[in-house]
Amino acid sequence: MFEIGSLMKQAHEFSGKIQEMNDRLKHLRIQGSAAGGLVLVDVNGLQEMVSCRIDPALFQQGDVELLEELIVTATNNATESSRQQQAESMKSLTEGMNLGNLTETLEKIMPQ
Repeated sequence: MFEIGSLMKQAHEFSGKIQEMNDRLKHLRIQGSAAGGLVLVDVNGLQEMVSCRIDPALFQQGDVELLEELIVTATNNATESSRQQQAESMKSLTEGMNLGNLTETLEKIMPQ
């Protein structure tokens, strides 16, 4: 038989650690760029865009489609790096945790 109290305690502790991780990720800044740095986008570790800088020379060209593509490219670069940072943070958070019986325990308390 499993101990639901122990499981609930672990879940509560894990929830607190996830909140701490999210707080750290929210303050992390990751930059993506396009066109050799003419467009720079910063996102945080939660994949939220926090800033966008565009070199004024791009506005002088008047090519709206190019500018749109560069913004998307820079944003995608930053977001992908942010996802990787988030995954690494989650991996380090769960490292050393014994999650082996979690599936079995959940199946016992949540029949299919």
